[in-house]
Amino acid sequence: MRELCASRGGSVIAGPLDFALSGGEALVVTGENGAGKSTLLRTLAGLLPPGGGALEIEGFLAADGEPARHLGDIAHYLGHRQAMKPAESVGGGLGFWRDFFGTPGLAIEAALAAVGLPGVAGLPFGYLSAGQQRRAAIARLLVAQRSVWILDEPTAALDQGSQAMFARLLAAHLETGGIVVAATHQPLGLAARELRLERRGDASSPQGALSLDAADRLAAEGWL
Repeated sequence: MRELCASRGGSVIAGPLDFALSGGEALVVTGENGAGKSTLLRTLAGLLPPGGGALEIEGFLAADGEPARHLGDIAHYLGHRQAMKPAESVGGGLGFWRDFFGTPGLAIEAALAAVGLPGVAGLPFGYLSAGQQRRAAIARLLVAQRSVWILDEPTAALDQGSQAMFARLLAAHLETGGIVVAATHQPLGLAARELRLERRGDASSPQGALSLDAADRLAAEGWL
């Protein structure tokens, strides 16, 4: 990031921010409620326009084989909502995201097994418990290969065992040269750099914008 600002309602609530990440690195965004963590992540994902500054990407390819211009070209975004339809089968929902992104990763059953949900592909998503729904949403990260994971409170509703499972998935993603940017109030069980946001007006507000310089030039396609 270079001089990157996240804004809400026309007002800058986080930034300007300067930060750079390379392949295999993780950034954990912390701060009080209302400090702008979710807004910053949505800005990185391309779901909100920046309030200023620039986000630069080097070494990643978009779906068309050209250098990625936007982080959304190479990223998964996992927010507070699960992005799965309650009446649709779990397998059907995961199949949609796999096809939408266009870069298949694990097979659907393998992805569900990896998050501790074997055999639920045929069940409606709405039949699952809150923790199971979160794990099924995490399986979205696995069915389509994307270099950057942007995660907003990813362990919400997860029990201790599921949190440990997710920590292993994060570690595996980083080991293959992936990048993780996560906003969380809970430890994720991985070595990470920290960016703390303060409520607007606090003297300790950080300053900057984001550049990602990947060591491994992983190709990823499509975007949410």
